[in-house]
Amino acid sequence: MVRSAQAGDMNAFSELFDRYYDVVFRYVLFRMNDRTLAEDVTQETFLRALRRISSVTYQGRDIGAWFVTIARNLIFDHVKSSRYRLESTTSDIVELSPSTHGPEQQVLDMATNEELLRCIRKLNADQQECISLRFLQGLSVAETATIMDRNEGAVKALQHRAVRRLAQLLPEGLR
Repeated sequence: MVRSAQAGDMNAFSELFDRYYDVVFRYVLFRMNDRTLAEDVTQETFLRALRRISSVTYQGRDIGAWFVTIARNLIFDHVKSSRYRLESTTSDIVELSPSTHGPEQQVLDMATNEELLRCIRKLNADQQECISLRFLQGLSVAETATIMDRNEGAVKALQHRAVRRLAQLLPEGLR
């Protein structure tokens, strides 16, 4: 699909957009805490990707990591511009995880998610990003390493330390 998109096939790029929009949007939403702003940044991500699709060379990695890297850079630019204070809330993220149980279970799920995200926010920035990419976005170690500009061993070590720290922060009933 990437080669077709590079050759100017807009249907191929449309398929890439459809396949990766949710991954990029969830990543941005988790980092920016504003649904409207997350939609704007996600759209800008794909606009930049479309403009630069010819610069992509296959390196054995999923193209999704490239899209998330673009989104990550846009978020950094936004944060550096001082127009935004980086925070994470749970209401929009929990909304993305519909429960198949009744309302009681949904309330319990929401409380659990809120507590987990509260604990994640206590991690350092690198650990937060690693946890977000690996577990909230479902990216592989290799994809996470590419996005974080680290080697795979460093990501594995960072993930291990982050998970161990989360275990210490979580209340006994959630471990």
